[in-house]
Amino acid sequence: MQQPFFERLQSSETILLAGAGGGYDIFCGLPLYHWLRGQGKTVHLANLSFTNLQRCQGEFPVDSLLKVDLDTAGPRFYFPELHLCSFLEGTPVYAIENAGAAAVRRAYDWLVEELKPDTLLLIDGGTDILMRGDEEGLGTPEEDCSSLLAAWDVQVPEKLIACLGFGIDSFHGVCHAHFLENVAALIREQGFLGNWCLHKQSPGYEFFRDACAYAFRAMPERPSIVNGSILSATEGEFGDVHSTSRTRGSELFINPLMSLYWGFDLAKVAERNLYLPRLRDKFSRNETSLAIEEFHDSLPRHREPRLIPH
Repeated sequence: MQQPFFERLQSSETILLAGAGGGYDIFCGLPLYHWLRGQGKTVHLANLSFTNLQRCQGEFPVDSLLKVDLDTAGPRFYFPELHLCSFLEGTPVYAIENAGAAAVRRAYDWLVEELKPDTLLLIDGGTDILMRGDEEGLGTPEEDCSSLLAAWDVQVPEKLIACLGFGIDSFHGVCHAHFLENVAALIREQGFLGNWCLHKQSPGYEFFRDACAYAFRAMPERPSIVNGSILSATEGEFGDVHSTSRTRGSELFINPLMSLYWGFDLAKVAERNLYLPRLRDKFSRNETSLAIEEFHDSLPRHREPRLIPH
């Protein structure tokens, strides 16, 4: 009963585990980090960062990449990479500038050249990285697609995607029937690599939970909505349950599907994206956002949202 996703990781020795969508996305990869380290593999951590890296002091291997270690100085009220490094007792976390794909690619080029991973594993908190561009709601595609394009372009033998948090992107207008339709297409194209779930008795989940709790205590004004929802779901909460006041005024649907991982072949996901090549020369987030908006507006029609039957 093995998942193709884990079969693809069996021969990996050095993995670059990278958060795709910014913020706390790298935390969604911590159960995998814990498992991979337990298998004796070398794992390096990187994350597209929502921290203003220009306000930080530390080692910048290239202008769009900060190596975060215990000597790094920055705005502690919101700096997930620094607090994760502290939780990991000094393990570096590479913070990638929240910029366009061209700048993000420079960071990935350096990481691949310096760390020499044989596997690149991109982590998305939520599932909107699978939106291909013709959906009515795309979620927050700027960060995901800059990371996806940069990861697609660099030369690494094995490239994978793992998503965690089905349903969370409803907050950003994603229709999850469209996500399931896109997964079905990837099944046909042999790009879907299986599902597996977090469960609260597992050491990997406990590691993830403890890391989130550590970061939330360090940043009490900015706990992660995505990770808080995943933790609530894995603990058995259901319905309109709020782990943070940041979601006050909205209705949530916490449910067991939020604790489910979805694994994919990265190249297959990238090849299905309808606008990704338009982003390759974009250096800023604003340029990226404008290019996506212009493409979306140019379509004669979008796939209209639909309800999942009940």
